[in-house]
Amino acid sequence: MKKGLVMEGGAMRCMFTAGVIDTLMKEKVVFDGAVGVSAGAAFGCNYKSEQIGRVLRYNVKYASDPRLSSWHSWFKTGDLYGADFCYRELPVELDVFDTSAFQKNPMDFWCVATDINNGEAVYHKLISGKEADLQWIRASSSIPVFARPVEIGNRKYWDGGISDSIPIKFFEKIGYQKNVVILTQPLSYRKEASKLYPALELLLNKYPAVLGKLKTRARDYNCVLDYLRKKEVQGKILVIRPPYPLDIGTMEKNPEELKRVYNVGVKEAKKNLKAVRAYLAE
Repeated sequence: MKKGLVMEGGAMRCMFTAGVIDTLMKEKVVFDGAVGVSAGAAFGCNYKSEQIGRVLRYNVKYASDPRLSSWHSWFKTGDLYGADFCYRELPVELDVFDTSAFQKNPMDFWCVATDINNGEAVYHKLISGKEADLQWIRASSSIPVFARPVEIGNRKYWDGGISDSIPIKFFEKIGYQKNVVILTQPLSYRKEASKLYPALELLLNKYPAVLGKLKTRARDYNCVLDYLRKKEVQGKILVIRPPYPLDIGTMEKNPEELKRVYNVGVKEAKKNLKAVRAYLAE
């Protein structure tokens, strides 16, 4: 049976994900493939490059750097998270992403982006870990209004969470039968419809397909949560989630808060490690 790892997004809540995957890597838990959305892709790709601790290291080091994330970056470039810094300078020069290890690792890695013309999810398998792949991760992480659409080929893309926040059904469709899912919200969480939707209708009126997805996003997300919970109770998937709301800012600047959430992930991974091993061995 093919073993998969599925990681949802959630901006800096995904420091929880970083803590989980670092622990699983240290314990040499192996998957045939992984898929991430938004920050789940940006952080999760380090599983394939086998870079334990990299996510925590660079986020703590550059937390207060406005090039990483800032309103100044948004006003200046249209991207809340600086595109050049996050997807070129950081992985190529400052805290190098190990493309050689990424390519050698037989685990497949996918990310999800949303086609802005039709609102559909597009699933891209990363091959090299280099510039073209980093652009797909950027697309997966680019939130409408707070980031420019990312042009790849002759298409433009936004955040994968718009169309498929937790791509469990995609992984099942392509043959992954044993899946570990990392969520960034506790079991009791349910998404509420955004109160900002009327403003989004004005700001995104050129993109009706995206608006359509955003309008039903809360309902669609909650349906996936229900699907996951049903399969979890049946023992068909294994879910690792925070035990309580993580309460961390989207652009968190406090290194201690980043470490706090990371350590919650480490603790939950250790708590679930025996169950993960048993589940994947079945």
